[in-house]
Amino acid sequence: MKWALYNLLFAAVYPFLLPGFLIRMLRRGGYAARMGDRFALYPEGVFSGQQGFVWIHAVSVGEVQVAGQLMREWRKVEPDVRFCFSTTSSTGWKMAERELGVGADGRCRENGDVLIYNPLDFPNFVKSALKTVRPRAIVLTESEIWPNFIRMAKKMGIPLFLVNARVSDRSAPRYKAAKWFFGEVLGCFMRIFAQSDLDKARLVAAGAPAEKVEVTGSFKFDVAHRNEAKEKELREWVGEGRILLGGSTWPGEDEVLLKIYKGIVEASGAAGVRALPLLVIAPRHFEKADAIEANIRKYGFACVRRSREAKSKDEVEQWKEKFHCSPSTKDFDYPPVYLADTTGELMGLYGIADVVFVGKSLCAHGSQNMIEPCLCGKPTLVGPYTENFRPVMSDLLASDAIIQVKDAKELEEGIVGCLEDLRFGGLGERAKAAVEKRLGVVAKCVSEIRGAL
Repeated sequence: MKWALYNLLFAAVYPFLLPGFLIRMLRRGGYAARMGDRFALYPEGVFSGQQGFVWIHAVSVGEVQVAGQLMREWRKVEPDVRFCFSTTSSTGWKMAERELGVGADGRCRENGDVLIYNPLDFPNFVKSALKTVRPRAIVLTESEIWPNFIRMAKKMGIPLFLVNARVSDRSAPRYKAAKWFFGEVLGCFMRIFAQSDLDKARLVAAGAPAEKVEVTGSFKFDVAHRNEAKEKELREWVGEGRILLGGSTWPGEDEVLLKIYKGIVEASGAAGVRALPLLVIAPRHFEKADAIEANIRKYGFACVRRSREAKSKDEVEQWKEKFHCSPSTKDFDYPPVYLADTTGELMGLYGIADVVFVGKSLCAHGSQNMIEPCLCGKPTLVGPYTENFRPVMSDLLASDAIIQVKDAKELEEGIVGCLEDLRFGGLGERAKAAVEKRLGVVAKCVSEIRGAL
């Protein structure tokens, strides 16, 4: 009865979600060409009769990176393993293309890995997809709970694992209230690897068997790796000087940073302009870059866009030439603001930054990954909304390795303090040490998953 109810509700709700999918396709481009995957209709030759895949599913950029780390660790101990990687968003697809090294058809000729979109969670589509892929195991990441997919895999005898598992503050009461439903779903997993004790408690409250849930810590500590070649390339783009970076910013946060930066610039005067940090904004969603550029110009700055480097180069050169003159002049233009609107370069930016604010934490809830700048040894600030990284933040705050502010005023004070090295001396070093201390979660989980198969 409950499964009939779930399928009925999903069928009723999905038509209302469909316009959102179509809008994202138009904005970002992407998965229209592989829409058939949603119905388990794959292009000819994608699987080519191969069997024995480990099916891994992840959605967000962060989840894809977590999954990529797991695949690399698995391949170290089992070089011949083949992965079928599924995602549900065009952003996740683009990141997964890099993680797997697949071609335009979603196949990697080198090792046999395959990239697909996850099927819609209707019984017929899920069953058809599982029969086509025929995986020997399925690994889901974080909070990717698709009931029909999980239940059908269990019926077909496919071992299921949930890694880096978390339950958000928002979802916890819903899962608990629907324990009568989620208890059966979570019971299908062979093992669940939770990020924290709180996540384990919430999973058990939702019906997961306590003996199947193990607290391992966050995979995200193992994900970040510095890219010195990318750092060098980005340093050439920005030029010399200190860098204040807004990483993965959300709407509203770029304006806060611009207001703070304008205050820093005006307080410096012409005499201090050469010592100013350069502001770099790397938005979470690149399709909003035009709006951010408009804000940059509204605050009186020239805009140097990474995706249009040649077009904005003249503005930068004019500014540099002007400030080779005497710094005593009272009339001076603001320095340019750099807009990093390209994919896959954020870690390189963290590597060359001097002070970092991590977005989706001040004007939006959840936060983006603060581990990456901490690993690079950078003084890092976040806003009050970091619930997606609750266990990570707990560890970093306990190590006095990150600054958490409650509003824009505190953010300004923190940025100025870090730039002047006031109160926060040694913050970057403590951040790096805190991250390095917590490495090794992925290897442990891979070992336990393989041991259970």
